[in-house]
Amino acid sequence: MTDIENIANLIKGGQVHRIVVLVGAGISTAAGIPDFRSPQSGIYDRLKPLKLPYPEAIFHIEYFKHTPEPFYAIARARHPRNLKPTITHAFLALLAKKNLLHFLFTQNIDGLERDAGVPEDKILNAHGSWRTQRCWKCETPYPDDLMKQAISTGNVPYCQVPNCRGAVKPDVVFFGQSLPAEFDEKEKKVSEADLMLVMGTSLKVAPCSRLPPQAREGVPRVLINRETAGDFGTRAEDVCILGDCDDGVRKLADALGWTEEMESLWKEVVAAKEEGQEDWGEEESLDELIDKYAKTVTDSRKISDGHKRMLENHLGAKFADVLNKSRV
Repeated sequence: MTDIENIANLIKGGQVHRIVVLVGAGISTAAGIPDFRSPQSGIYDRLKPLKLPYPEAIFHIEYFKHTPEPFYAIARARHPRNLKPTITHAFLALLAKKNLLHFLFTQNIDGLERDAGVPEDKILNAHGSWRTQRCWKCETPYPDDLMKQAISTGNVPYCQVPNCRGAVKPDVVFFGQSLPAEFDEKEKKVSEADLMLVMGTSLKVAPCSRLPPQAREGVPRVLINRETAGDFGTRAEDVCILGDCDDGVRKLADALGWTEEMESLWKEVVAAKEEGQEDWGEEESLDELIDKYAKTVTDSRKISDGHKRMLENHLGAKFADVLNKSRV
């Protein structure tokens, strides 16, 4: 009997009632959202043409405060406006439907868990979401329609409050910002779990990385990820299903006898998302947006350098003229 079958038997046998789930970017890559750290394909690797101080700077609040342009240059490719939930999201919704989902911690900001049908009161968006936005300086909310326009064009939206003019930021948690206040309160859910499921995360970002070790001793912990992460493998009850999240979820659903139900639910949520799809104009890939912004920055530097030389020449000529006149 495989580890997956053992976990499935625990669930089918009624020994599991409270599953706590932690998910990261890996569950949304199949929806078209690149993860952060994968070599070559990850966002940080692909940001190199922007010549940032360091890749994470684009998502750091202190950098955003004075240089929000790079963030908005790629925001369109990161916004989840028309993305569809993956089969993994459908599996999460199925857990909730079967009253097995005790709580879900998501590090993702795409909102696809909710789109798939996971009840909002079962979700903690640890890193915020794109659904609302406000001025970083005075925290005044900003209209949705104007934010949509800004993201569509790549232009930075600024606060409408007179004498403020702070850049508007989506309500996602940047590096250097605190997590939602409710995180500490919900953290205790982990110790209430009789099974913990972790999917699509490297477990390198605190404080979510500290959640799996809080599962009680003897409680099975299942990792579905491309590689091992955190302290998985240090407990006898740990199960690691290495590979893409969708593949791992399908294996688990098959062992549970849920495949047909999960696939049917997935089709429903995808159809619902397609029906509500919005027109955001011509689509551009992340790499296209990065290249476009990199060229804009390069061109502006050329203009700036040319303008500087022109001024130097002009001032040099004026100074020489003044000197000549003073000698007369």
